[in-house]
Amino acid sequence: MNVKVLGIDLGKTVFHLIGMDEHGKIVLKKRYSRSQLFKFLANTPVCLIGMEASCGCHHVGRTLSSFGHDVRLIPAQFVKPFVKSQKNDYRDAEAIAEAVQRPTMRFVPIKSEEQLDVQAVHRVRERLLAQRTSLVNQLRAFFLERGLMVRTGRAYLWRALPEVLARAEETVSPRMFRLMQSIVQQWRNLEMQIVELEEEIARVAQADPACQRLQTVPGVGPLAATAIVAAVGNGGAFRKGREFSAWLGLVPHQCSTGGQTKLLGISKRGNEYLRRLFIHGARSVCLHVNRERHAWGGWITELKDRKPSNVATVAMANKLARIAWSVLYRNEVYRSHGSVVPATA
Repeated sequence: MNVKVLGIDLGKTVFHLIGMDEHGKIVLKKRYSRSQLFKFLANTPVCLIGMEASCGCHHVGRTLSSFGHDVRLIPAQFVKPFVKSQKNDYRDAEAIAEAVQRPTMRFVPIKSEEQLDVQAVHRVRERLLAQRTSLVNQLRAFFLERGLMVRTGRAYLWRALPEVLARAEETVSPRMFRLMQSIVQQWRNLEMQIVELEEEIARVAQADPACQRLQTVPGVGPLAATAIVAAVGNGGAFRKGREFSAWLGLVPHQCSTGGQTKLLGISKRGNEYLRRLFIHGARSVCLHVNRERHAWGGWITELKDRKPSNVATVAMANKLARIAWSVLYRNEVYRSHGSVVPATA
């Protein structure tokens, strides 16, 4: 058996394998458990292995790479065109084996445990923020139903809570008041957990040289810096800043045919979380940068004069993403006059 290319359809406990020789002929068709897979590939001659980029793929990829194999992760949407009719697990593995051999295929870098750890912190923080928003909206609705109106704004409601709860104690039923107090206590607990996670992110950013370099870019703080490093590592998966920006979905969606170029709104594909962080950072830059002294001042003013505010913000986010990739990939720090210098300077 001369396996040169191996496609693996990942599962939680069961893995389906399709092996091909140098001529593309299927010479292996197996179904293994996780332990059987590692044992089999530890004793298999080095080959090219393709897998879909999905949950658990990075751990499997690191393990197989330690055996000497050339492991490549493929986005699921790029595998789908290679799936033949009558879809099943073996057909998926065959499609992966064919896709991984394409010279123009795009691959996902295998993430380290440190990157996955930081991503986990960000994801937990996002979940807590969503829970906090849900609690605040529910509490505000309960207040409104009892005639206790509070103006919009989470921070204002937080400051006004003692006064509003004192009024509620006098006007609502004891059962309802206990329920309101329970929601407020849950809100306090969430706030403490969010603060702890943000402090953890700040510590990671302080200890990581790449995050320190990224924070020299306007609009990029510890949150965005750690999220960028956790998502793309050193940025080596992209050849230039525009590719990174396109991956974030910050470039126009193209719908061209017959030689006619038609550009629509931004594509909004790729990493939605990172895109949101860049847009928030860009909005902050547009609002607070000193336009008379900063190199971008004239460009921002001109853009805002001829484009809607949101369009200008996204354009700034696109610029920031390209600069961030350059700083990360070239191991340089950003200078406010628009140039970059080596990180050791």
